[in-house]
Amino acid sequence: MRPRSLALAAAIAVLPLTAVSLGVTTAQAAPIPHATPRVELPNTVNPAVARSEKKGDVPAEQQISVAVSLKLRNADALDRFLAAVTTPGTPEFGKYLTPEQFTAQFGPTQDAVDQVKAYLADQGLTVTEVSANRQVISAKGTTEQVSQAFGTHESAYVDPQLQRTFFANDAAASVPTDLADIVQGVHGLDNHAVRKNRLAKPNAVTPNAATSTPNGVGPAQYDGAYNLDKTGADGTGVTVALWEFDGYSSTNLRTYDSQYGLTGPAVSTVSVDGASYDSAPGQGQGEVELDSEIVRGAAPKATQLVYEAPNSDQGEIDMANKIVADNKASVISISWGSCEPDTTAASMTAVDNAFKQAAAQGISIFSASGDDGSRDCTRSTSGSTVKAVDFPASSPHQTGVGGTNLKVSGNTYSSESAWSTAGGGVSTVFSKPSWQTGTGVSGTMRTVPDVASNADPASGFAIYTAGGWQVYGGTSAAAPLWSGYAAQFNQKAKAAGQPVLGEASPRLYAVANSSSYGSTFHDVTTGANQDFSAKAGYDQVTGWGSPVADALTTALLGGSTPPPTGGCTAAQLIGNGGFETGTAAPWTTSSGVIDNSSSQPAHSGSWKAWLDGYGTTHTDTLAQTVSIPAGCKSATLTFWLHVDTAETGTTAYDKLTLQANSTTLKTWSNVDAAAGYVQRTVDLTSFAGQTVTLKFTGTEDGSNQTSFVIDDVALNVN
Repeated sequence: MRPRSLALAAAIAVLPLTAVSLGVTTAQAAPIPHATPRVELPNTVNPAVARSEKKGDVPAEQQISVAVSLKLRNADALDRFLAAVTTPGTPEFGKYLTPEQFTAQFGPTQDAVDQVKAYLADQGLTVTEVSANRQVISAKGTTEQVSQAFGTHESAYVDPQLQRTFFANDAAASVPTDLADIVQGVHGLDNHAVRKNRLAKPNAVTPNAATSTPNGVGPAQYDGAYNLDKTGADGTGVTVALWEFDGYSSTNLRTYDSQYGLTGPAVSTVSVDGASYDSAPGQGQGEVELDSEIVRGAAPKATQLVYEAPNSDQGEIDMANKIVADNKASVISISWGSCEPDTTAASMTAVDNAFKQAAAQGISIFSASGDDGSRDCTRSTSGSTVKAVDFPASSPHQTGVGGTNLKVSGNTYSSESAWSTAGGGVSTVFSKPSWQTGTGVSGTMRTVPDVASNADPASGFAIYTAGGWQVYGGTSAAAPLWSGYAAQFNQKAKAAGQPVLGEASPRLYAVANSSSYGSTFHDVTTGANQDFSAKAGYDQVTGWGSPVADALTTALLGGSTPPPTGGCTAAQLIGNGGFETGTAAPWTTSSGVIDNSSSQPAHSGSWKAWLDGYGTTHTDTLAQTVSIPAGCKSATLTFWLHVDTAETGTTAYDKLTLQANSTTLKTWSNVDAAAGYVQRTVDLTSFAGQTVTLKFTGTEDGSNQTSFVIDDVALNVN
């Protein structure tokens, strides 16, 4: 799908018509009539055919690769299971399936696969791959062989709207009657449908005008605005899959991490269908790097797997099935898409079937809702007069993410309004799922989006890409932010002995329809796209709104099982841990400790606590009193410490001491000096059930300064 959100280029890239010459005179052989009756496969003709000019036949000898998708089994039982597995209190809640269990219960049978393979071979096609979950069979052959196998005729066309050439089947594909109950669709019969990358930049910014320093919203601001920094989680132990049709530079990602002091597992690539973009990324590079950097900012310790596929119907379907069959990620972030009227319903159904498997396995999917408002086809074939939504954001088995304009005060949430071109509206393909209820929800068809977050390029994100800093917006920035939140949640859920988030929308709608709505979401009530206005409750621009991450996490965890014995609710207890209010409270400090000068930069944001550094005999203190609930199985204090000194040698002249009440927990000194910040961790579990004063005391002797700079303090209990 197209990166819903970013549109770095206003023009849509034109893909060449591989091996098709316009005006060819060599005719394809007409499909040979079959002795057995045939059944048409609905929705297998690309809608662009009806609006394009035919230029001739595709050469009979040209090679075409196709993907045959197979139907799932036991559809009613699968729907019942998907409803139960996300509903707290049911026997099935949180009891997700393995890929093997899903395929055994609901996937195509091996006999069905063998039957289709035999037919393809009989038609002269070469089967190249069968997906591990048996939902897709890939094959290749000449145009003549493909046409005969599926009763089609392949022609060359020119799309007058996009001014690009493509090939496509003139009429619906068909299969013999004995395969009609097995085959869902045939994909790859055209090369028109591509997922578009449109990065959104501020209107006043020249495209590709990179800068040497960041200028835009950084991690401290979006983490602070949405309380992502208050959940007590960083994505540790969670894997996020990024859904991509282009590549990235690891150097760019490392530069982003370095700028913001982020550390986590290195990003790695998973190739689908032989796609290999990273050595020479294309126009979508900014999208891929945006996705990765936003996830890193929200969940720095999460593992990221970048799945890269050919930009085609078959590539998208194969990627969906590989991710769920691999089952390595519990979150998928999608920022590419296409408007529903420009995509065959057969291809959307094939992807949605893989999404059903994801839901059954406990995988959350967040998809950008688009950047053309309620007219998602504005920059594509169907045009701006058509009310349309974006796929896969319209799938009922993922969570569509809309866009807002976010205003912050420092690193604190101030206000939000709907972004004027945030994607949203009513699907023409998918019916409304049973969980889509609540104030503002109406009609019988699926509506988009479900939730939202910052996407307006006017309040855009600082992203490092292609060797420079850019400001990007778009709902393709909103989707990875929610994916990062899901990674945080899954870490917290595991620590609490509860299930991962899984299919997010049913659980998010349950919270939104409860008395917790006002404290768990920022309800966005101002602004509009072309056809819909933001309003109280649900709307088709911002969904239920943006997250209040800590409260939402508590509501989601509390909605499934009672709090742990002893009353310990997972929480982050330190107030003003990043000092971004610019004042001390609720800390107590000696004079001058809370500081935003540039001579000692903050770990994140602008403010930090700077103890000592005078080069004379001096003592500074920083203290906060917290109550650690009884029954907590863990209480962990973390903070980032930078020790900068003019002392030399291995003698500890200047010291920083951490105490809990009268107990000395740890001491650092000038000997611990380092070039940058180092994260420190101290176990406070033994203080469960007590109120303790955590106190940092920095002492400096009469010569050679030592600075103890502290930032991003957190005390997480479980």
